[in-house]
Amino acid sequence: MDVVDTWTGRTACALQEALRMTNEAFAKKLGVATRTVAGWHKEPDIVPRTEMQAALDTEYERAGETVQRRFSLLSRPPEERTQAQALRVAIAVVIRADEVLLVCRRGDAALSWQFPAGMVKPGGSVESVAVQETHAETGVHCAVDEQLGSRVHPQTGVLASYVLCTYLAGEATNLDAVENLDVAWVPRSSLTRFIPADRIYPPVLKALEAA
Repeated sequence: MDVVDTWTGRTACALQEALRMTNEAFAKKLGVATRTVAGWHKEPDIVPRTEMQAALDTEYERAGETVQRRFSLLSRPPEERTQAQALRVAIAVVIRADEVLLVCRRGDAALSWQFPAGMVKPGGSVESVAVQETHAETGVHCAVDEQLGSRVHPQTGVLASYVLCTYLAGEATNLDAVENLDVAWVPRSSLTRFIPADRIYPPVLKALEAA
């Protein structure tokens, strides 16, 4: 979680956007008049009074991790936000019967289960990267069935594009021991035991339920 030394109109509005609230809802949450929030939008460099600094601290600390990560992206200078969102990752949701393919990433703080993914270079194809990276990471051959959409990833801030894939062949094996600790087929019905539901892109959950 980022630490905000001093809240300004700009960072307060970034928190509002991260919470996805209207001016009226955000004002009610903070216990201020709607015109106060509107004033932050008009004067982004304004520094709210001390008691409001504390109220913003409280709401930020109470927010979930997804909101905090979204705030981290939204509060960056415009040029940094543009650069972050220019990075695109292809994410493969590979299905085999009632199972879905996952990789266990090595992280600085903790291990995390994720779908196979790879960076898309400028001019590259999301579908091609998804298929190639899945094979490179896991040894599994797959084919893209459909695109599920894109979003700014709440944890990384990059543009994540999701594709639904069908298993073709290959044994699931950890072929990238530097990045991953393990590779596994997990029951689709148990997916949220590996990845919290609030971190899964909703169209992915919908596609897995319908498959």
